[in-house]
Amino acid sequence: MAYDVEKPDEEWRTELNPAEYAVLRQAGTEPAFVGEYTDTKTKGVYSCRACGAELFTSTEKFESHCGWPSFYDPKDTDAVELIQDRSHGMVRTEVRCARCGSHLGHVFEGEGYATPTDQRYCINSISLRLTPDEA
Repeated sequence: MAYDVEKPDEEWRTELNPAEYAVLRQAGTEPAFVGEYTDTKTKGVYSCRACGAELFTSTEKFESHCGWPSFYDPKDTDAVELIQDRSHGMVRTEVRCARCGSHLGHVFEGEGYATPTDQRYCINSISLRLTPDEA
């Protein structure tokens, strides 16, 4: 798929630190319970760390106690791209930034959380950047 933001791999490697690159460009996963935004309650907008596209807001963030930031819906439906992921012997739905194709995490359904969508967008903190609302 063609993305609005496309760069050669070498350019991504210079713009992102090794941990960011491993998650965003190689579909890695940061360890549970260590991410910068796992327990953040700050109101604001979460953007893609690779390209700056606005992806989620604090309004949709909820406590899932899974070890990563969880959202029940993206900021806009077209902000993210959902792709079937059959890696690691599982069938999951990968969440990518629709603007640059960077890996964000996975979305799960039907887990019983008391959210309006019954979805949990389980997103790596390292793939996001929070811009707090102005006070």
